[in-house]
Amino acid sequence: MKDMQNVPLLEVDGLNTSFNTRAGVVRSVRNVSFEVGRGEVLGIVGESGSGKSVTGLSILRLIDPPGKIVSGAIRFDGEDLIPLSERQMRKVRGARIAMVFQNPMMTLNPVQKIGDQIAEALTEHERLSAQEVRARCIAALEAVGIPSPEERLNAYPHEFSGGMRQRIVIATALVTRPDLIIADEPTTALDVTIQAQIIHQMRQLIDQTGAGLIWISHDLATLSELADRIVVMYAGTVVETGTTAEIIGNPRHPYTRRLLASVPSANEPGQPLRQIPGIMPSLLDIGDGCPFASRCDRRIEGCERPIPAERLSPSRSVWCINMPEEREDA
Repeated sequence: MKDMQNVPLLEVDGLNTSFNTRAGVVRSVRNVSFEVGRGEVLGIVGESGSGKSVTGLSILRLIDPPGKIVSGAIRFDGEDLIPLSERQMRKVRGARIAMVFQNPMMTLNPVQKIGDQIAEALTEHERLSAQEVRARCIAALEAVGIPSPEERLNAYPHEFSGGMRQRIVIATALVTRPDLIIADEPTTALDVTIQAQIIHQMRQLIDQTGAGLIWISHDLATLSELADRIVVMYAGTVVETGTTAEIIGNPRHPYTRRLLASVPSANEPGQPLRQIPGIMPSLLDIGDGCPFASRCDRRIEGCERPIPAERLSPSRSVWCINMPEEREDA
């Protein structure tokens, strides 16, 4: 029998998700594997179109036709979610795994009070009295920094700023006390000050509750402040994984280095921003080799073939056969 204390909260193993289109099969997620522990923040980073959001939706089994999960396993608390029926998954979504989406105005109902919307997440999964529901809703709003939460329960979404609306969406995810939260670029549309506040509060909430968090982003600077470990994705597959200190301090995959170099703060004032040359390959006819090969200045013979993972440490893996040398200042 397995020691459940040593079982990861979430284990994604060889996940493949595709979309059947008129043009052909789009392989959006290809052989993706990672783990999330209890009380851990895992960052998933990559350009738009790298498969980050589809990976998050796949975990919750929210892939609609013509998309489907082709193969792999999604083990949550030791149980594979893929074979579960839709009825069984409804008991998991919202209650044990919650998702925070990017645009709060697409998530919140504009004609319904926020108190009713937060309460609906509770009453869908738990049998509670009206007083208990109200107390839990107030506590959730307090946890994300909403002032005067008792009064704000009766307000509508348009009465809040963009940052406050995003906090309400996070409160809705937290109110059921889930074991895992998946946040899909929740601070992208917010200004830097509000981003920093929400990131700080999320880190505190994870430390206090012991829940796991997957934070999907295209911004490595954000993840450097929040994540314990980082998964770097490109064109539907994982190219590098490691602790935040390893990824930020000493990236070893050429794509990760290019991604870090393109962060505005890494550029000199007055100089053009560094860009990654070329474009991402089409996922319709992508091969099994390194997906970054067409844009990589370190491409060699063999990059077109399947690339095995090279484990550099217990926490570090890189999918590259000609990776740059370690930085001297790492």
